[in-house]
Amino acid sequence: MSDRDVDTPSTTGTEWYKDGLRFSCTQCGNCCTGPPGVVWFNDDEADAMAKKLGISRATFYRKYTRKVGQRHSLKETVTEHGHDCVFLDRESVPGKAVCSLYEARPTQCRTWPFWPENLHSPMTWRAVKRATPCPGMDRGKLVPIEEIRIQRDAHLDE
Repeated sequence: MSDRDVDTPSTTGTEWYKDGLRFSCTQCGNCCTGPPGVVWFNDDEADAMAKKLGISRATFYRKYTRKVGQRHSLKETVTEHGHDCVFLDRESVPGKAVCSLYEARPTQCRTWPFWPENLHSPMTWRAVKRATPCPGMDRGKLVPIEEIRIQRDAHLDE
């Protein structure tokens, strides 16, 4: 068993993904559906989404969000695929599932799959890849560690 097969972070302080990771979105929509979940966002992101929709922030909150504890999450729609994000569009592009608010999507969506909990270890990364399942993980362009860190650390500001 190599150190990449152990489900613990590196004890040396070096990220196991120091050489980067491959990821390219395939527009499958699997990260935007599945079991019930949450999509967190802040007020600035709410403003951007509302602007993209051409509505007020208040209307956006009322129509497209739900309260979860003290925060708001985007609503979900139950489909044959699972609980789709309310903005997941499976109709516009044949064979693809796209975000209807792509340019204004929240940080949580922008940074998939480079979330801190997904980067815990190689074993965790592989488990997420299987569970989602995300065909874009470990494929496509190499994302350098500097970019992964930026996306990973974006969640610390929330």
